[in-house]
Amino acid sequence: MDALELQAWLRLTLSPGIGNGGARKLLAAFGAAQAVFAQGAPALRQLGTDKLVTAIQNEPPTLAALLQTTLDWLQAGDDRRVVVLGDAAYPSALLDIEDPPLMLYMLGVHVNRAQTAIKTIAVNLAIVGSRNPTPQGESNARQFAKVFGSAGLCVVSGLALGIDGAAHDGAMLGGGETIAVVGTGLDRVYPKKHLALAHRIAQQGMLISEFPLGTPPLMANFPKRNRIISGLSRGTLVVEAALQSGSLITARLASEQGKEVFAIPGSIHSPQSRGCHALIKQGAKLVELAQDVLEEMNLPGAGLARSGASHTETCADADADAAQPSDDPLIAALGFDAVSLDALQARTGLDTARLQAQLLELELGGQVARLPGGLFQRLATG
Repeated sequence: MDALELQAWLRLTLSPGIGNGGARKLLAAFGAAQAVFAQGAPALRQLGTDKLVTAIQNEPPTLAALLQTTLDWLQAGDDRRVVVLGDAAYPSALLDIEDPPLMLYMLGVHVNRAQTAIKTIAVNLAIVGSRNPTPQGESNARQFAKVFGSAGLCVVSGLALGIDGAAHDGAMLGGGETIAVVGTGLDRVYPKKHLALAHRIAQQGMLISEFPLGTPPLMANFPKRNRIISGLSRGTLVVEAALQSGSLITARLASEQGKEVFAIPGSIHSPQSRGCHALIKQGAKLVELAQDVLEEMNLPGAGLARSGASHTETCADADADAAQPSDDPLIAALGFDAVSLDALQARTGLDTARLQAQLLELELGGQVARLPGGLFQRLATG
């Protein structure tokens, strides 16, 4: 794409009052972004109001600066690319969703084979969930994604705190690829805590955004990017989600797109499990093992982990010993729900000092997590 063509596409996205729908209508009528801005008022007025004509005829004041920023960004390395609606490299899966993005910015080692990597949604799986997961939920996301990565699946998520970050990390730990669909410009990382993670993703996968460079983390952009997460994926796994979670938006979009929706159940007492339980009631597939997802996607053969372990053994790693009875009375008393110190004292009969000492030992050993509100939760280990 040359500078003049890029300028026309940027102008199309920047011009107020046009929007993706209006832009697609203009492109369908005139064939190319540059052709849109070559039209006179009479031709434009046939497709819209005087407001549309004015928007097209008046160049946005920020256009020149954004064009230069984008050109500089593209020239900074061969790991970045911009594709537009109609390009051969544009992901065909996104053509089938409602409101496909006009432009996609891509950053990562695989951008030069983006046409193949992103179009092959048969091996892409979205993993989403709470930004404030329980320790067990975050562990589940990482372990499941690790299995999927070792099985050859590409994990798609949104780079958010919590489940998203754990999913990206797990996929790469499993030797797999991952795609992060972000809600900012690709010259920014949000949250800043994930700066190192974003660099790792660029080295082992790809970051994608529909938003121009320089776009800050605006709240409205994050639900909007969810349609791309689900659109690029064959299925969506929700690990933990409250009833008002944005992850449920992704699950709904996946369902509307005719994709598989999976959910991991949790404690009936946990607010972070209620969204998953609601999805299961609505028909989402209940997931206990990573193998459940692979088999539902008809990919049992993909279960051979790159480490050489069998599929069954690798899947079991994510859930090892979770349902086994424990010889430790305190572990047994904890159960799998979050529980208070007072409740544990009532169950075990231990005095406060001894109970706290044993809990600290289990916490340091990674068997117990300390939660807000003075609660404790047993962790499945594997």
